[in-house]
Amino acid sequence: MSSRRDFIKKTAKATAGVYIGTMGFSAKSYARILGANDRVNVGVVGYSDRFRQTLLPCFLHHNKELNFDIIGVSDIWKLRREEGSAFLKTQVGHDVQAYVNNDELYRNKDLDAVIIATADFQHALHTVEAIKANCDVYCEKPFAETMDDANAALKAVKASKHIVQIGSQRRSGGNYKKAAEFIQSGKFGPITMVELTWNVNQPGRWRRPGLLDKIREQDTDWKRYLMNRPFEAWDPRKYLEFRLFWPYSSGLPGQWMSHQIDTVHWFSGLNHPRSVVANGGIYMWKDGRRNWDTMTAVFDYGPDNDATKGFQVTFASRMHNGDERPAELYFSNGGELNLITNRVSPTGGLREGHASAMNMQPNLLPEMSLAVEEAKVIASANTGGDSLSSAHMRNWMECVRSRQQPNAPVEAGYNHSVATIMTNAAVRSGKKATFDAKSGQVLVDGKPFRY
Repeated sequence: MSSRRDFIKKTAKATAGVYIGTMGFSAKSYARILGANDRVNVGVVGYSDRFRQTLLPCFLHHNKELNFDIIGVSDIWKLRREEGSAFLKTQVGHDVQAYVNNDELYRNKDLDAVIIATADFQHALHTVEAIKANCDVYCEKPFAETMDDANAALKAVKASKHIVQIGSQRRSGGNYKKAAEFIQSGKFGPITMVELTWNVNQPGRWRRPGLLDKIREQDTDWKRYLMNRPFEAWDPRKYLEFRLFWPYSSGLPGQWMSHQIDTVHWFSGLNHPRSVVANGGIYMWKDGRRNWDTMTAVFDYGPDNDATKGFQVTFASRMHNGDERPAELYFSNGGELNLITNRVSPTGGLREGHASAMNMQPNLLPEMSLAVEEAKVIASANTGGDSLSSAHMRNWMECVRSRQQPNAPVEAGYNHSVATIMTNAAVRSGKKATFDAKSGQVLVDGKPFRY
């Protein structure tokens, strides 16, 4: 007797000539709509700390209800691959096949979707692989660290009808949605300034000293790891501590700023900065890292065709002093919107005395709350299994079913990548970086930024 999956695929094939061409769905996508109760088989691309500590708990909050399952894990490091297969078996209640690389994973034709949680520089290229293998994608941020990778991934996703959710989980937070609605309604007034900060005091952040003694070159695939990056001799630190080393990660911009700058794009409706300058250095942690431990970036945002309109954004981050309470403060002439306190207030607004001195009317925002119960952890970087990340994973799973666009579609990832790459270009060059939307390139001195 045929399985439900076989029946659905046969039904979709029989009706494809009538519907698929006009609706724009692939046969596989259409089959999933018909089989709303058919199980969605998921593969794990990269059994990383991020996947284990955050994405897996979030997935397990919803997979039984929405009938999702994990059937395979791909990791090029033998230790992680074997650990992943064994642990996932305890979580989903059946064997989970271990694959030595993604080529092997995608030979499994029962695979419907993947969760990508690999090194920063690999995300966009791994998304392209998944799309070519006819799979939907949940992809961690940053989406891309070079424009060539970002452009290739955007093109691949847009040419398909696959569901791609970028791991910008703020877009699934109720408080962030309320903030977006308030600003976009016009009640906030024009944004005049945004201050973003993210500070920690953690010498071990992004370090993996306990694993460096365990990994051996013969137990992994260093050439496959490098993908399209220039060849370097085997270096376990660049494999395990990639966030500290360019060109495998931009560090602070890609890891933290990409989250916060995404809200600027979302709230304002602008896709990218007009320009970026940056300054900083490795002031504290002299441990061989290439990426800065302290930085400040200053952005100019506004319409490309009207320099008289716009606002400034600053992003500041330090890794040697701070309590990890990321701040996002939006300012207008009437007050502020504070995403630590989750409040709109007239703080700093134009009060009567100063207004009347110039024959103007006062401009003060109301006091109001943005807080909602479902998003209590919005300011914390510790997003392991929290309600915000859980809602984001659920949104992706629901969109895989419905074929609707998720909260953080590929354009969101592309746009935060533009801002991240602009910032990295400013960091590496010491000059102002801009973006040419026509060519899809970040420019320094009028030339494309190359690593």
